[in-house]
Amino acid sequence: MGFYVFVCLQDEEGKVSRVIRIGTRKSQLARIQTDSVAEKLKELYPDVLFLFPTSPTFKSFSELENALERNEVDLVVHSLKDLPTILPVGFTIGAVLKRESPYDAVVLHPKNAGKSLDLLPNKSVIGTSSLRRAAQLKKRFPHLEFKDIRGNLNTRLKKLDENSDFSAIILAAAGLRRMGWDSRISQILGPEDCMYAVGQGALAIEVRASDQDILEMVSVLHDPDTVLRCIAERAFLRHLVRILLFLLKYLYLTGAVYSLDGSDSLKDTMQTTVSSDNQEEQEKVDEKVQRVGVTALKVSGAAQDAAEKLGVDLANLLLSKGAKEILTVARQLNDAR
Repeated sequence: MGFYVFVCLQDEEGKVSRVIRIGTRKSQLARIQTDSVAEKLKELYPDVLFLFPTSPTFKSFSELENALERNEVDLVVHSLKDLPTILPVGFTIGAVLKRESPYDAVVLHPKNAGKSLDLLPNKSVIGTSSLRRAAQLKKRFPHLEFKDIRGNLNTRLKKLDENSDFSAIILAAAGLRRMGWDSRISQILGPEDCMYAVGQGALAIEVRASDQDILEMVSVLHDPDTVLRCIAERAFLRHLVRILLFLLKYLYLTGAVYSLDGSDSLKDTMQTTVSSDNQEEQEKVDEKVQRVGVTALKVSGAAQDAAEKLGVDLANLLLSKGAKEILTVARQLNDAR
């Protein structure tokens, strides 16, 4: 399901001078995320009116992009982790907003309240829709079993609560928090338990690359630290599959590849220095340059280049250690399912 949010720009006489149409899927979480972006734009552009008329249905990512291509919407709000690292020609990510928690969370069945994954009985079934999570958690918690669970957040929580098929399910902490369901989080999985997905926890605004005025409008929502982290992550993903990173004084990137059962893995860390607050460098950013689908007008071009190179270099390092063989086998096994 999906909807349009109409953002009407008025002139000094109160007349509508422009309509900015925002598209998203019509799930509760997607609506909350889109509303949060619309509110930020309203604060930055106080003459904006928000309207929510009846709209068509967007069931998928491709339908949203088709609407953007057909000029039916002007921008689309996504969870960044859902966006491919190579976008269709003519599209770009115009803004990456400040990241919510990137980590995964354990939601326990009420009968297991107060426990954690390592305290659950042998053969307890854990629900997850992610091969990434299952591969890592099988290795970390070999006494547990993992089973696929599908649906939006509401559906998966209902499946957990209303029957005894699952002892717990694994969900993104950011989604739970945006829904106001912090109380359902039983345990946060740190990187030693489960490395989070590329871009997880960050919202992205996708626009037409040729719409320079809209790019300028949304670019003020860029969070520089999140941009650099996600460029590094997405650059790594474009070569391989998995990452984790921390930004301190330097930009650190830890990447790993796993077999489907978690029995075979490679993991390594690299770092680079970045400078994201040099105004002179920011002014020289080429507005037509995309890095793994992101156009970051307000972030240092040199820092973005360094972040992208970090991801590529780490991917190549793991490839040199045998990552290709692990990924090839994993892909063959997944295709055979």
